[in-house]
Amino acid sequence: MAFEALLYEVGDGVARVTINRPERRNAMSWAVLTELRAAMAEARADRDVRVVVLTGAGDKAFCAGADLTGMASDSSFAEVHDARGELARLFADLWELGKPTIARVRGYALAGGFGLALACDLVVAADDAQFGTPEVNVGLWPYMITVPLVRSMPPKKALELMLTGRRVDAAEAERIGFVTRVVPVAELDAAVDELARDLASKSPAIVKLGRDSFYEVWDLAARDALAHLHPMLTITTMTEDAREGIAAFAEKRAPEWKGR
Repeated sequence: MAFEALLYEVGDGVARVTINRPERRNAMSWAVLTELRAAMAEARADRDVRVVVLTGAGDKAFCAGADLTGMASDSSFAEVHDARGELARLFADLWELGKPTIARVRGYALAGGFGLALACDLVVAADDAQFGTPEVNVGLWPYMITVPLVRSMPPKKALELMLTGRRVDAAEAERIGFVTRVVPVAELDAAVDELARDLASKSPAIVKLGRDSFYEVWDLAARDALAHLHPMLTITTMTEDAREGIAAFAEKRAPEWKGR
């Protein structure tokens, strides 16, 4: 489909999704949220896509959060309330995508943009990246991004950031643990491309089964999680790619994945 607020391109097994509003620091309008959900649906349905990279256009921001001045609406209270749930639904889309996701972060990742980055599986950040939840400073609270934040760092650290609204630089973000890797600005694209190539080289069938299980058991008690994971091991061994991987290991050659 054609996008107005995004750039979407696919190559070498990687879908690159770019929020294309650099003049607004890639803030999320209603159109951005709608198109991001459509882009995830397109990537999920495309068998040629094995990895999704999400980023923002320009050098100032990954995403500076919601476009507070551009989200005014003449719709009813109920309609606006439902539309605000698009961000939560986008998080679910990312977790249920069945394919690895990488947030490529340069500059600001604030408020909803912070949550959007942490809803991705992995975060590669330039050393000029800044993260934060400034909502409290304008009389709001980062409700929905609470979930990706507490899934990505110690809960009390997430609460401290939400209560204070302070900014976290890339070095601290890596220490806290919600950033996978920090690199100099000049090396950002190369680092993201290298990681995306590595992920795309794995069996898409095994990655889907394993990644889906990871998110399925996240909030389960240990006994319930193990009850889910135990049969998944048997199911995985029944796939063509598992048999190919074991054979390739024994024969000391590279596997040829079929995705099934």
